[in-house]
Amino acid sequence: MNRPVPPAPSDAATRLARRAEALDAADPLRGVRDRFVLDEAVYLDGNSLGALPRSVPDRVAEVVAEEWGRLRIRSWTESGWDSAPERIGDRLAPLLGAAPGQVVVGDSTSVNLFKLLVGAVRLAGDGRDEILLDADTFPTDRYVAESAARMTGRRLRALPPAGIAAEAGARTAVALVNHVDYRSGELRDLPALTAALHEAGALALWDLCHSAGALPVELDRHAVDLAVGCGYKYLNGGPGAPAFAYVRAAHLPRFDSPLPGWWGHRDPFAMSADYAPHAGARRLRVGTPDILSMLALEAALDAFDGVELAAVRAKSLALTDFFLECVGELVPEGAAEPLTPAEHARRGSQVSLRCPDAAGLLGRLVARGVVADHRPPDVLRFGFAPLYTGFAEAARAAATLGELLGASRRGPAGNGGR
Repeated sequence: MNRPVPPAPSDAATRLARRAEALDAADPLRGVRDRFVLDEAVYLDGNSLGALPRSVPDRVAEVVAEEWGRLRIRSWTESGWDSAPERIGDRLAPLLGAAPGQVVVGDSTSVNLFKLLVGAVRLAGDGRDEILLDADTFPTDRYVAESAARMTGRRLRALPPAGIAAEAGARTAVALVNHVDYRSGELRDLPALTAALHEAGALALWDLCHSAGALPVELDRHAVDLAVGCGYKYLNGGPGAPAFAYVRAAHLPRFDSPLPGWWGHRDPFAMSADYAPHAGARRLRVGTPDILSMLALEAALDAFDGVELAAVRAKSLALTDFFLECVGELVPEGAAEPLTPAEHARRGSQVSLRCPDAAGLLGRLVARGVVADHRPPDVLRFGFAPLYTGFAEAARAAATLGELLGASRRGPAGNGGR
């Protein structure tokens, strides 16, 4: 049986491909792409798992062979393993707009979310008996928030993000909000919502999983109280990379973690029966850090050396603008509906399209060398990691999507089949 031959590029596809070449040539971040291990595939899933930075393999090999293999237990002090969570937190802090001493790397996003949500309720005090939740949040955030509410005796209210500011009041302890919606790619107004929560006397806890490393966050500037995020998306730390937790310096002395592990003690090796938290951000730690993954993340952050987040954001918006333009020209009308806001102020670093049979379409895209992802029931997500994604890849992805959706409309063999 003969395999179908992809149609020749249309005039529009050729014109857009040439524009993409010119945009790539003028891209001030084009050299940063060489810091990653890439192939011929169009990889637009960095919002799920970032590409491998070239700085990571040799560093991990060194950790295994030298620090673990030769120094062994001595590496906790001689190689700095014991202070890695705080050291890497301080390395990460500028990407979050945070001063040193407020970020700790370790545990998963879910564990950090639990620690910070319960800790926020304790900071707020007994007079505030409700937690507000972004109703569109990632499922884990909801599960953790429900458990935290049960454990602390608070009422949990899930609200549309646009309604949280108006609903926050004297009973609100904390609101948990996603900075970028994982499904639609919509960017929430962190400064305005944080200010509104503070006006109500409540705390703001932000989930930065889909924004850290892709756009400026400016936690300190906007007086954000607490934040969490993962290390394996736009930070490129690798599968299962440790997450991070941020607590504003003003709150650290009173932050009471619900998981008071020995590494958060002010003197871990005193082996005291009584818990006395460390005075600083180390109190956010729980157990022994996962050193291999942690040091892989530390090496991965080398990819950001010399890179300004303003340039990352500018390229992100240019990439997503161009991709949406390509989709508009190359995808049959009505075959794919953009869910991601057109306004720059409301857009993260991904484009989500609603398509019938999105799961099946994703498989056909991958077979054609375009890697994106799918969220049920009908959403295709295209993540744009500005450090390594180029305009030519955006054009190729849109052209391939247009060909596949055009073929679907024509039917089998392209002859208007039943």
